[in-house]
Amino acid sequence: MTRETILKFGKVENADANDLPGWVVVEGKPTMKTAVQHKTEEGKILSGTWQATVGTYHATYSDYEFVHMISGRIVITPDGGEAVEVGPGDAFVVEADFKGTWKIVEPVTKHFVIALT
Repeated sequence: MTRETILKFGKVENADANDLPGWVVVEGKPTMKTAVQHKTEEGKILSGTWQATVGTYHATYSDYEFVHMISGRIVITPDGGEAVEVGPGDAFVVEADFKGTWKIVEPVTKHFVIALT
């Protein structure tokens, strides 16, 4: 069996509308959708598209994440740290031990790559 070596993300389909584990709403009524669009054969790397509406989550990470923002605006503040604002075109990483808030200021669409530990 031949495995695809290039996969272009298309429309977001079959997205999971549940909040991610470790994400707790702390302000407003934000919602999120997560569409895992690719997994490596070993299942240790996930990639896909995430969308969220306006509001604030407190997030606790256990895995490394690379993010490329497609649309929207977020202010991310590590517990005890400085706020970082990200918007369309920005790329950034979140380390596996991150704890802090994600304030979604404008509805967000982002691509992600997660390395599972």
